Amino acid sequence: MKKYFAELFGTFVLTFLGCGAAVSLNCGADTASIVGTAFAFGLAVVAMAYTIGGISGCHINPAITLGVFLSGRMNGKDCGMYMLFQVIGAIIAAALLALLVSTDPGLARGTATGANACASENVVNGLLAEIILTFIFVMVVLGATAKTNGATNNFAGLAIGLSLILIHLVGINFTGTSVNPARSIGPALFEGGKALEQIWVFIVGPLVGGALAAGCWKMIDTDKK
Repeated sequence: MKKYFAELFGTFVLTFLGCGAAVSLNCGADTASIVGTAFAFGLAVVAMAYTIGGISGCHINPAITLGVFLSGRMNGKDCGMYMLFQVIGAIIAAALLALLVSTDPGLARGTATGANACASENVVNGLLAEIILTFIFVMVVLGATAKTNGATNNFAGLAIGLSLILIHLVGINFTGTSVNPARSIGPALFEGGKALEQIWVFIVGPLVGGALAAGCWKMIDTDKK
């Protein structure tokens, strides 16, 4: 159970700090708010990688967990339990953010919980963006943590966190950037409206992207099991 609770904690921190920054900085209002939010998500991943990486591997993202499972690095039971605890962690984080904003509506910038929604009504565009961005992100995760990388595995957390910053810089104006179903489900439950109506985009897109990354990684992975 320790690794499941580690995933809960890690996803809680990622959602609370990342979405909290999006709320506080009014993400999307200007370039500075986008850059600040991107760094918040990326640095949260770096911090958690070196906090719980040795316990659970620090997936804190169902799309990454799916990619790891499909690449043969974990069993089905752990895959399902990781996803469950990740979603629980994100819901707790979103609930606390919603509580903070409710105590003083003046604190809210943009959406109240940093929930995701496609920039336009063209959800196909948003779905494609989420698939592509998650594919890239999970490829980085699988590659950075591969045995073939030898000593560079020690810097996997940094590589993954920095790549997430880049992905947010590209994706925020398209979808707010999810690439993580848990991080989207939690805030959407409290935000409602468009975020909840389009939640399927932020579940299907990242999971498809993660699955594609697992398949692609198997094609180029040189580690012989």
